[in-house]
Amino acid sequence: MSKVSTSSKVPMGQKIAFGLGMLANQMFPAAMAIFMVVLVQDYSFPTWMWGILFFLPRIFDAFTDPIMGFISDNTKSIWGRRRQYVLLGALVMGVSFALLWQLYIEDGVSYNFIYFLIWSLVFYLGLTIFSVPYVAMGYEMSDDFHERTNIMAVAQWIGQWAWVIAPWFWVVMYDDNWFGVTTETTRVLGIWVAVIFAFLAMVPALFIKSKSTKEDVSLTPLTLKTIGGSLKQILENFKEAFKIEQFKKLCFSTFLIYNAFNVVAGFSFFIVVYYLFNGDAAAAGLWPTLLGSIGALSTTFLVIPIVAKMSKIMGKKKAFMVSQGISVLGYIMLWFLFIPGKPYMFLFALPFFSFGIGSLFTLMMSMTSDVIDIDELNTGKRREGVFGAIYWWMVKFGFAIAGLLTGAIMTLVGFVPDTENTEASITGIRIFYSGLPILGTLVAMWIMRNYDLTEEKALEISAELAKRKKKNKKASSAYGAGHLTSISNSNLKLENFTEINFTDKTLSEVKGLFKEKLKNQIHGLCFSPYVEGQDINDILSESQIRLRMDVISPYTKWVRSFSCIEGNELIPKVAHDKGLKSIAGAWISDDKERNEREINKLIALAKSGKVDIAAVGNEVLLREELTEKELIEYINRVKEALAGLDIPVGYVDTYYEYYKHEKLVNACDVILVNCYPFWEGFGIEDSLKHLREMYEVTKQISKGKKIIISETGWPSQGQTVDDAHPSQLNAMRYFIQTQEWATAENIEIFYFSSFDESWKVRVEGELGARWGIWDKNEKLKY
Repeated sequence: MSKVSTSSKVPMGQKIAFGLGMLANQMFPAAMAIFMVVLVQDYSFPTWMWGILFFLPRIFDAFTDPIMGFISDNTKSIWGRRRQYVLLGALVMGVSFALLWQLYIEDGVSYNFIYFLIWSLVFYLGLTIFSVPYVAMGYEMSDDFHERTNIMAVAQWIGQWAWVIAPWFWVVMYDDNWFGVTTETTRVLGIWVAVIFAFLAMVPALFIKSKSTKEDVSLTPLTLKTIGGSLKQILENFKEAFKIEQFKKLCFSTFLIYNAFNVVAGFSFFIVVYYLFNGDAAAAGLWPTLLGSIGALSTTFLVIPIVAKMSKIMGKKKAFMVSQGISVLGYIMLWFLFIPGKPYMFLFALPFFSFGIGSLFTLMMSMTSDVIDIDELNTGKRREGVFGAIYWWMVKFGFAIAGLLTGAIMTLVGFVPDTENTEASITGIRIFYSGLPILGTLVAMWIMRNYDLTEEKALEISAELAKRKKKNKKASSAYGAGHLTSISNSNLKLENFTEINFTDKTLSEVKGLFKEKLKNQIHGLCFSPYVEGQDINDILSESQIRLRMDVISPYTKWVRSFSCIEGNELIPKVAHDKGLKSIAGAWISDDKERNEREINKLIALAKSGKVDIAAVGNEVLLREELTEKELIEYINRVKEALAGLDIPVGYVDTYYEYYKHEKLVNACDVILVNCYPFWEGFGIEDSLKHLREMYEVTKQISKGKKIIISETGWPSQGQTVDDAHPSQLNAMRYFIQTQEWATAENIEIFYFSSFDESWKVRVEGELGARWGIWDKNEKLKY
């Protein structure tokens, strides 16, 4: 359900616009990490305060991400779902970052601690508002396996300049010739960084194209109630996302690599100053800056281009494994190449070390896009915002823990900034600096060892999604929409019928009418037997059928089933046990062996007295799986087998298939027609009129035979079809109108459907699964 203009190949201008957003997205945290050194070095914050200031705002950030993902995914706007939040988040980040550093030593440590904590929370709120929809934009930009990597490679290449530039802030901060003493310099730099990079953060909002979602009724309305209720949905999203093994591997691997690195990243300055230069920050000069800057330059010009190329040649997983293996070598080299008196030696390790973080997000963000395709295949939903929020929640939650652990490790080894430290404390810092990232990387590589979402599999998934979208209408009564207009003629005359006027009715009054119609019993319901987690090939149990039959039996006189095997044969039996009548259907298709089993079981069921009308097939001609001649042979075979039993035999299909097949009308005892104004794209206001026209068309070709509307209904959510909008209100209105007409005109209608059918999400998307009067948990929806 992507709302950003999507194509396989993305123009370079769009990639650059996205990349400039990445530069801002990385510069603010990079500058934050550099600037925070002054809190302990110049403002005398104890290390436990430093740890808390790392921890609490990032925990807050991590927990607001999923909520922002829900809001972004469900926003109705002429600007789409993302751009307005990217713009707003950029403004909040800019203002709060500038104010964050307006600290003064004379205000005292306690005041400065509280001031910094409050503005940190505001800043990270802005970061959430910006980053969640921004990342989702990137996931939506292309559906091509390799183009996704290209997008992320360009974005990461531009974004890496943040880590090239940020270390030079150390030089400016500790050179009084720029803006004065370090604290004054930090205040001025904070404003410059805020203004420049807030503007860059706005670029994706201003230049990346998007489609309006203002009329998208498939989105959940955003109210305080739905946003509050989204917390439950967020938990469900987490559960669904982590059912995908590939996504779990991506999240856990990123968590280990990125956050093991971040636990010790702040030690770089201290190792250079206190190990290489014996605590003399002035003597260290540019070396702390060069450690960060040269590493980032290596990533920008060496790692990202190589990784992007490796990904195309050997696949994303192998590129990841090789890159992380190289980074382990780099961490080992850093242990040996931090040599007092020879600071330049560590530069030789940086290109190897840089493969770790440099390759991580280039590959992982691309791989997350591939996983989102799996989710769409499984659920029928397109949830870039949700997956982006969950993925980055793992990153940010780990980042928060990393900040806390940084202070804890410094305390553990006895390292105290701005004082003389023992050799043991400095060695402890160095052990963690190399050892922790090596451990995290090796565990991540072990997790990713059997990651199996290859290019071939990704292409198969993309092809299946494309196939599903093309065949979506053919799989149901949607195929052939528009037939009513083509076959209506001047002989189609409707009797006068006064419809219910809903314009002056409140939602509460509509719900009351709905419940009244349902309580008065409807003629028939299409029975939906499959529960959550089941599919059409699963065997149904009698207990689950009885459970659902108990729910609907007070409200209907008939039920209709669609198959006679795999447990479906129990439906007519249980219905009769509850005093209901049944239309029992045999599922007929191009699978001749299954057809034999279906036909034989239908005949046996009918002879046992459990069938009141026998339906031989459902929309077989619509799906073009059999010829009319083959279908009629099956119908005649059942009629002959049931001769003398007074059980009408018919066939279920759309009214327009009956209109095209006169021989089919002749073969059937009863005409069972599916009529869906929704699938024809008619609005709710005109829906009953068009249903009556469909019935009248059928009546004209029925040759006096009894007509039963075997399916009609309206979905409560999903995608719009022309003027037909799914919603709970429209579903109630359609139900009320059809029952009012059916009662007044003595028309027999089987309403579709009894329960929401989760399995259909994988076949027909969200729309196909939301036609029930009751939800998938047997709860009345209205």
